[in-house]
Amino acid sequence: MYKGRLPPPSDPIGDVLVDWFARAARDLPWRRPDTDPWAVLVSEVMLQQTPVVRVEPVWREWMDRWPTPAALAAASPAEVIRAWGKLGYPRRALRLRETAVALTERHGGVVPADVAALEALPGIGTYTARAVACFGHGQPQPVVDTNVRRVVARLVHGRAEAAPARAADLIDVAALAPDDPERAVRFSVAVMELGALVCVARMPRCAACPVRGDCAWRLAGYPASDGPPRRVQKFAGTDRQVRGRLLDVLRAAEGPVAAPQLDEAWDDAAQRSRCLDSLLADGLVEQTADGRFTLPAG
Repeated sequence: MYKGRLPPPSDPIGDVLVDWFARAARDLPWRRPDTDPWAVLVSEVMLQQTPVVRVEPVWREWMDRWPTPAALAAASPAEVIRAWGKLGYPRRALRLRETAVALTERHGGVVPADVAALEALPGIGTYTARAVACFGHGQPQPVVDTNVRRVVARLVHGRAEAAPARAADLIDVAALAPDDPERAVRFSVAVMELGALVCVARMPRCAACPVRGDCAWRLAGYPASDGPPRRVQKFAGTDRQVRGRLLDVLRAAEGPVAAPQLDEAWDDAAQRSRCLDSLLADGLVEQTADGRFTLPAG
């Protein structure tokens, strides 16, 4: 029985995916040749746990408004929270501004190419650092997100789902990449696209997969996951929804808002109070001396 293995360096899987990507890739603005590393960095932060269809219009607005790190660094926290709109997880907006400030102060407003230097920026983890180095600077870096881990789990290891993230994920992905540096860069985005469009979590489109003939999961007969079924995250009624409602009130207001105005955003007083406290703790909301609430001024 085929048990799954890392293919030898001559294996064409990486090249097959690069060629498939040239035909099947979505035309996303942050993938275009004239996109600079700052624009890539902004896109990667916005795309965390957020669908492309919601990110693209906001990304365009941000790049028009703040095309450089220095431009965003000069904006107030309230401006960036308002501009973040409905993307969710609004702390990302503040982290992006903090990153812009760090880039302006430490790197002269230039996004570095070095992965370690990128990881030293506020809120930039291993994935984002490698993505910016690869997609923004053209470095052949293995870039591993949830989609990539799922592709490798099936293609190489014959598992329906990826195991928890591990250091070996980078090794697995690097082993699949073509030797040519430019094609290796294209491979990093190609394998990500395969996981987003074809090798999806539920009902994968195996008939459309360009490497189905080499897929260990397919050759093993599509064994089911060993673990319990994944729970689907609900949004309605969660603290995330309440926090969003409270921020909506503050975004729409021209000045500080009194507590009774926030009370109208959510009926459950205990949950509303808890969420308001968490927004204050996260620096997304400030309380004025007279007890009203507002987006942070700076």
